[in-house]
Amino acid sequence: MIHFDIPKLEEELKELEEKTMQDGFWNDQKNSNKVLSEIKHRKSKVTKYREIIREIENIKEFMELTEIEKDESLEREIISNTQKIQKEIENYELQTLLSGKYDSNNAILTLHPGAGGTESQDWAEMLYRMYSRWAAKNGYEVKELDYIEGDEAGIKSVTFEVNGENAYGYLKGEMGVHRLVRISPFDSGGRRHTSFASLEVIPKIEDDVDLYINPDDIKMDVYRASGAGGQHINKTSSAVRLTHIPTGIITACQTQRSQVQNREYAMQMLKSKLLDLKERENKETIEELKGVQRDIAWGSQIRSYVFCPYTMVKDHRTNFETGNIEAVMNGEIHGFIEAYLKSNI
Repeated sequence: MIHFDIPKLEEELKELEEKTMQDGFWNDQKNSNKVLSEIKHRKSKVTKYREIIREIENIKEFMELTEIEKDESLEREIISNTQKIQKEIENYELQTLLSGKYDSNNAILTLHPGAGGTESQDWAEMLYRMYSRWAAKNGYEVKELDYIEGDEAGIKSVTFEVNGENAYGYLKGEMGVHRLVRISPFDSGGRRHTSFASLEVIPKIEDDVDLYINPDDIKMDVYRASGAGGQHINKTSSAVRLTHIPTGIITACQTQRSQVQNREYAMQMLKSKLLDLKERENKETIEELKGVQRDIAWGSQIRSYVFCPYTMVKDHRTNFETGNIEAVMNGEIHGFIEAYLKSNI
């Protein structure tokens, strides 16, 4: 059952489109961009709904034809189209669960390995690849912002954007500690190891959000990009690290062409993190934040990925699990995302 109030959406869409016709609308760029974004968001829902209804009507017509005259090729087409539309309806219904304030926003993800050196750093890189593949399969763009290679393999940390409609809404439930159990390829004795990596997920806050940060509270460091070369290296000291002194929040960017661009991205990430923290702590202003609250702690994993002695991926919050760990590591995490969203209805 689809829970969208389509008549209400259509009425809201009409009101928003009328705003674009008002005198002086385009003079206020921030407001006009916000209205256009809301129009796009509602129009996509209404358009998709109409497409689904049209496809259902087509299937009904085809079924009526088969009742008149048996046609095996048409029957196969009906089955194929029915399966396709069923999947589209399920995805559409899932969108009804994305009602959070920033669910439609792009997402900023940061991965950090836990204790364990190379093994944990390799695990963090495996997760980075998993989310990148999920994004590619679902039409999202991944934009790397900060990347620090591991000592021997893997990564010490990576920050990346996932850009596209509802990116944050779908990925917000992935935030937490992810646990790996496997025979380590870095252990010559072939012993089983347990590794951890933490994932932070925050919505990317647009520039039109009114958020004041005292410049005196920000410390900026400039450094040369880390890495062994290739796409992750920058030849000049243009990488930027920003520290918000009162809270200890740190953001960094090293993948843009200039120090100015890196600073802009780092500042945007800092605003996003501070606003996210401010709303979670129900504070009125940024100045009231006196320290970062650590929501993630080693041992409080949200999900376990077991490669040995059996294969299983299990989410400890929803109990959703699958034995196809290879598919999961290739980005097939839709089941986990859906189970989390439904568990929070």
